[in-house]
Order: sequence, then structure tokens, then C-alpha cells
Amino acid sequence: MGTWDVGPFDNDTAADFSYTLDEAAADARAGIILGTLTRVIDTAGYLEAPESEEALAAAALVAAQCPEGEPTDPVAGPEEPLPDLTGLRDLALQALDRVMTEPSELMDLWDESNGGPWLTHIRILRNALTPQPPGEQLSLI
Repeated sequence: MGTWDVGPFDNDTAADFSYTLDEAAADARAGIILGTLTRVIDTAGYLEAPESEEALAAAALVAAQCPEGEPTDPVAGPEEPLPDLTGLRDLALQALDRVMTEPSELMDLWDESNGGPWLTHIRILRNALTPQPPGEQLSLI
């Protein structure tokens, strides 16, 4: 496993995914992210780690555009601008759910090591992707 750390871009697969996005035509980037999320969601059997790593990176790109989202990794994340991805929030949440559901190689690999910090990053992504209830409206009267 070419993993450097626990973040969504802290592995070789996610770095390659970022490169793929940077090399793609601007109007194809959203489709690549959509396809990545959908492939993981549609995997009924054993989910391989590389597909999960790409899905986590794609979910992080969507989350970065949400109000609670953290910016993407400036080193390993895509350098080229991305279109509005906020319409993919629900799919990104579904992809996170699939990565965290057996049978999932990436989940198993992190369970074998100290997966606590990795799970923290999954929760951060989930929180950013989950629409927040509207705040209380202040009355000006």
C-alpha cells in the first residue's frame, strides 16, 4: 500500500487521480469525479483499495467546495480548477458509506493498523458533505 499518511490525498493512488484530473479537459473533470464515485457505490462485491482511495479523493474534492469543507491538499491535490461539484454531495456520502462497508480492502487495511486517525478524516469528510440545517434567522424587529 503506497500510503504516506491518513488524509484523502496521502497515497499514490489519490496522487495519480489528481494527475488524471489535471490532464483531463476542463469540461471532463466533473464526469471523472462522478464516474469514480458511482463505480464505488455500484460495487456489490469486494471493493479493492485503489478504487476506495480514488473515491475518498473524489469525495474530498466535493467536500472542499462545501461550507464546512477543508481545502484540498495543495501538494497532492489537483492543480487545475474544478467545476462546481456540490451537486455530488449525496453521491460522495454514498461512496464514503461503501468504502466503510464490508467487504472493503481499504477498511480492512486500516483496521490492521492504527486506523483511528484515518477514521477521523472520514468523519471530517462526512461532516463537510452532510448538509447543515439552516441557522436561526435573526429578526431585525
